[in-house]
Amino acid sequence: MAQTSTLKAPALKNFQWRGVNNVGKKVSGQMLAMNETEVRTKLKEQRIQIKKLKRRSVSIVAKMSHKINSKDITILTRQLATMTATGVPIVQALKLISDNQRKAEMKSILSQISLQIEAGTPISKAMRSASPFFDPFYCDLITTGEQTGNLADVFARLATYREKSEELRSKVIKAMIYPGMVILVATLVSILMLTMVIPEFEAMFRGFGAQLPWFTQQVINLSHFIQSYLFVMILAVIIVILGLKEARKRSFNIRLKTSRFALKIPVLGGVFSKAAIAKFSRTLATSFSAGIPILSSLLTTAKTAGNLHYQVAIEQVHRDTAAGMPMYIAMRNAEAFPEMVLQMVMIGEESGNLDDMLNKVAAIYEFEVDNTVDNLGKIIEPAIIVFLGVIVGGLVVSLYLPIFKLVSVF
Repeated sequence: MAQTSTLKAPALKNFQWRGVNNVGKKVSGQMLAMNETEVRTKLKEQRIQIKKLKRRSVSIVAKMSHKINSKDITILTRQLATMTATGVPIVQALKLISDNQRKAEMKSILSQISLQIEAGTPISKAMRSASPFFDPFYCDLITTGEQTGNLADVFARLATYREKSEELRSKVIKAMIYPGMVILVATLVSILMLTMVIPEFEAMFRGFGAQLPWFTQQVINLSHFIQSYLFVMILAVIIVILGLKEARKRSFNIRLKTSRFALKIPVLGGVFSKAAIAKFSRTLATSFSAGIPILSSLLTTAKTAGNLHYQVAIEQVHRDTAAGMPMYIAMRNAEAFPEMVLQMVMIGEESGNLDDMLNKVAAIYEFEVDNTVDNLGKIIEPAIIVFLGVIVGGLVVSLYLPIFKLVSVF
């Protein structure tokens, strides 16, 4: 669910250095940083005169342990909200947070932002150029905070928004894990039975010299097929997945069709749809309440929708609203939003409390997602029982049918 801009994050580098400290003693070490200038600045602050500086490769372990993610930006935003609310200047807040950071990438990003702000660059522009994790929505709100003088309030809104989004995202992932694990385990068990267990039973049945039941024979034929073409099938699945991924990159229509297909998946599709509506409502409410005009807010919200079907719908809402149509009518014409959402948006527009109503919509749908995920086991349990019964149970029955037949003969 988290969105980033198209700006590519600079790679973390490992710099080995040798120099002389302020008392003339030779010192050496290494530092993870984005660029050489950052290393020289930090060593200068430590009053170390550099004699030699070389760039080395960074190990995969170091890259992974020092790489930042969306959650790190959320924590940073909450820290900035707390500090700026108590009157701490933004540059001092950034340096305090940097001093207590474990991840080198975050230290480097905060250092870049601090240097740019001290040079007179606006905070929003400094953040935008420092990392793609500061997406257009984030930076637009910071710009509004700078212009209105309510930076602390904007950081607080952003922190709350991101915390809610992270929580919603984790719930959607949780919803996908349970059925995914059931299907994966059932598939692995079936493959193991077809490639290892059934061949042993086949050898035993061959010794009986009797004709096998039709169902058992079909399972044995399937076992032969899997043993002969298992790796070809795995390769074919990988090719299809990679091909679909590449096709999604190249074709807008394929991305749109797959996004709409995801919304039609039983149970999970409802979770994805509710999560997208909650994200739309929360993003629009946060943006609008921060003082960004509704049309600009709609454009930003479309980019952070998380599902292309809803992105297209929100862009249509933006066009119709820009043409003078009330937003709730534009949303109805988009045919992507439930009636309850339309009614609440209408009430919000007419009463002048659109941001409050949108926050209520987000809260309702976040609760529904939470409730669905918590009860997911009960909801799909019948389907899982049928699935396991047909796949695994069918294989077990096929193995015992010949034995039952022999017992009845004797």
